[in-house]
Amino acid sequence: MNEPIRIAMWSGPRNISTAMMRSFSARGDCAVSDEPFYGAFLKDSGEPHPMAAQVIADMDCDWHSVLATQSGAARDGKPIWYQKHMPHHMVGPISIADMPHHRHAFLIRAPERVIASYRAKNELHGAEMLGFSKLRRYFEYEAQRIGTPPPVIDSDDILADPAGVLEALCQALCITWTPAMLSWARGPHPDDGIWGAHWYDRVNTSTGFGDAPSPAPQLDGEFQQLAEQCREDYEAVLVHAIRAQSP
Repeated sequence: MNEPIRIAMWSGPRNISTAMMRSFSARGDCAVSDEPFYGAFLKDSGEPHPMAAQVIADMDCDWHSVLATQSGAARDGKPIWYQKHMPHHMVGPISIADMPHHRHAFLIRAPERVIASYRAKNELHGAEMLGFSKLRRYFEYEAQRIGTPPPVIDSDDILADPAGVLEALCQALCITWTPAMLSWARGPHPDDGIWGAHWYDRVNTSTGFGDAPSPAPQLDGEFQQLAEQCREDYEAVLVHAIRAQSP
């Protein structure tokens, strides 16, 4: 059996990452995984996330076992396997360095947008919960390993031109682009983590990517300071963002 093309898409929270997972699943030739290291993260970190106990009970929480699964065969023998990962979840013995046979890509979003969305779903008490710093470190590691910047996409660009940016992303990942990636069935996906009951209400009502982005939200006090803490890491990766192909 041929090895699947394993795509590790690294993202912070509240960053259209679930919509991207829906998009790849809609291809038909692509299996998907929803944050497979999340249970291990919650078990090791003790972070009081919504539904933490249920997530831990539902998932494989052994770092090495999860890695072995994500490095094996894709479900149903699919030739492409899209894996949704978050760098700030990687607090155990496994890191991006243990995934050399994946094609790594990075999904980013402006700090103001991430913070405004996160606050509505969970208590936010530090920049490390948003993952900007670790995502940058992972990006820099992969760029050094392969000798060129790996693919980066910004959520604003995807929402402004889903077809153009996704086609450019597929080209960068050396997979075929298909317009099927632009729409999906409404409702939960069978491969969603159980935490989707808390986090995925908006994407579950969608059938495609949302409207083009509106102006960035205005934050107050400590949250604006938090955005500024994240900005340097965000902009360091943003300069490498893929743009839509010219018509």
